[in-house]
Amino acid sequence: MKTKQITKSNANDEQIKLLYQTAFPENEQIPWEDLVRLIDQMQLDFTAYYEDDTFIGFTILFPHKKFNWFWYFAVIPELRGQGKGQKILTYLIEKYKEKNVVLDMESPKQECNNKEQRIRRHDFYIRNGFRDTNLYRKYDNLEMTIMILGNYIFTMQDWNNIVSELRKFWTWD
Repeated sequence: MKTKQITKSNANDEQIKLLYQTAFPENEQIPWEDLVRLIDQMQLDFTAYYEDDTFIGFTILFPHKKFNWFWYFAVIPELRGQGKGQKILTYLIEKYKEKNVVLDMESPKQECNNKEQRIRRHDFYIRNGFRDTNLYRKYDNLEMTIMILGNYIFTMQDWNNIVSELRKFWTWD
């Protein structure tokens, strides 16, 4: 697997942009132009992944003081279920093993149209060492569960601190 660091100057890759815009519900997306601006401002780790020369997915991680926040993680739909996401996550866990890692994802407990997908995603993270903090955030009608990799006892105050830091760079209200 090869990686390519995405920067403000090379973020015009249409494959990456299309995957971003189709892999996440619109209400979970930061507008692409804002996201590109944030790469440098927040020192985001925006990485594209390739097998040979074939694009397979990307991740965006926000390196926070106390922990790293896995912000976005997507694999090309045709390649899902083939171990590509596992390879990427294994790479990220190794790369960021010095600090706890936090992510939020659509809650598998919320009634919805994609409940099976949410459960599979949740189980994927559990198999890879994450644990559910049993902390939830609601955005409009969407319930998000917060998961962590590491021994840190994550609190809602920690979550609020991450969100406050993000709001220094971008607001969504």
